[in-house]
Amino acid sequence: MTRIDFYVLASENPDEIQNFACRLAEKAFRNGLRVLIAVDNGEQAKQLDELLWTFREDSFLPHAPQNLDQQAAIEVNSGEDPGQHHGLLINLCADIPRWFSRFDRLAEIVCQHPDSLARSRTRYSHFRDRGYPLQSHKIAN
Repeated sequence: MTRIDFYVLASENPDEIQNFACRLAEKAFRNGLRVLIAVDNGEQAKQLDELLWTFREDSFLPHAPQNLDQQAAIEVNSGEDPGQHHGLLINLCADIPRWFSRFDRLAEIVCQHPDSLARSRTRYSHFRDRGYPLQSHKIAN
């Protein structure tokens, strides 16, 4: 069963969600996990691609758009079927991807913005009501 981790950021700024997603992807990559970051569309995928190159000066994260013909340690999904992925899914989508349960772990990132908090409460209830193992992590700046 998929383990679900909620990372609760202290910031109200929704932009911090993508920054933390990069940090989380970096940690997972360094621990040998394959990572799929799900976004809603191609524009968000392009923004995330740029951020993965620039979020820290001393970091290199090998990543690519998800393509079933090639595999990268970190891939960005903008609506495609996740293929053979099953490690860590970092969900940056407005909705829960219908295929999230293929993954060992799902990361949901929450900031203190009212919209983000409301969405996370709904998701937490959704997962709890279906018996998924849930963890919550408070992240200081």
